[in-house]
Amino acid sequence: MTRPLRILYVGSYKPTYPRNRVFIEGLRKDGAIVTECNERSDGYLKYFRLAFRLIWLRGTYDVMLVGFPGQEVMFVAHLFTTTPIVFDVFTSHYMGYVLDRAYYKPGSLRAQIYRFLDRWSCRLADAVVLDTNAHIDFFVNEYGLPREKFHRVLLGANTDFHFPRLQQKKAGELFTVLFWGSFIPLQGTEYIIRAAELLRDEPIRFILIGDGQKRIRDMEEVSRHNLDHVEFPGKVSDERLVQYIRDADICLGAFSDGQKADITIQNKIFETLASRKPLLTVRTTALNELLADGVHCLLCEKANPIDLAEKVIRLRDDEHLRNAIADNGYRLFRERLTEERIGSELLSLITTLCAKY
Repeated sequence: MTRPLRILYVGSYKPTYPRNRVFIEGLRKDGAIVTECNERSDGYLKYFRLAFRLIWLRGTYDVMLVGFPGQEVMFVAHLFTTTPIVFDVFTSHYMGYVLDRAYYKPGSLRAQIYRFLDRWSCRLADAVVLDTNAHIDFFVNEYGLPREKFHRVLLGANTDFHFPRLQQKKAGELFTVLFWGSFIPLQGTEYIIRAAELLRDEPIRFILIGDGQKRIRDMEEVSRHNLDHVEFPGKVSDERLVQYIRDADICLGAFSDGQKADITIQNKIFETLASRKPLLTVRTTALNELLADGVHCLLCEKANPIDLAEKVIRLRDDEHLRNAIADNGYRLFRERLTEERIGSELLSLITTLCAKY
């Protein structure tokens, strides 16, 4: 009998972050032995500690998987292993910090460092994993990397946490539109607020959960326009979040017209599908790889609060459509996006790589 594949999952990652959790649990559910080597200490000292741990673990695994975020970790991993390395880059430092959040100007030294880290971390890997084909196109075209090195593995969601729950809204409660996530340009929360302003006379409430770069500005905008039907609970626990999802009538995706929004699919998309909730989000290149408008979700145009408001009303007034896209989205999730499905796809990729090594 062939022994299970031994995978060392390496990084400086948050274990509960959906990408890491789905990969680790998915691989384990599909029979792989996954050992975690995670160094979460502050500063550059963590890379020295990680190096010592990798030396200690030599010979105990067949392949190394560097998890997200891992650009900096890849340089340490490459020095201290003789096995194949699979790198889940998941997102570009340069795109995230420079092009999307605009923390640094494109020509700045910091921007060039991020470009260097993106490019060379991928070059050092034997195989690179990304979440969409559109995202792969960005890395190939932006950094001149060989396409054959890249493989798409979708995100999925943690089914121990995100699953259909019976709505527990009280009679007479307002129709509820829910957003959760980081308040960063990618999400386009300003368009949700503008849509809410257009619908201020409708018996609809908007709940925006989370924190981040733009939250204070969004709250000030809501206060300035006296939008009493828009709520900001702040950052909530995972247990509280699933209660909000349970009682929502519509769950929202991202609404920016930025490049990152066009080539990625956000965690909340998969969590909405897993929860069997109606999904309303924007039409993007990445989303077209997975979902069909009017079948698995309802799509609106990017950065368009008028269209967003119209789609909210359409879903509110059409219970059959809400139920249909929720059911179809959940069916798709069970078929393709559970931890077992994602783990099986990733394990197949890793097994093929090991056979060539």
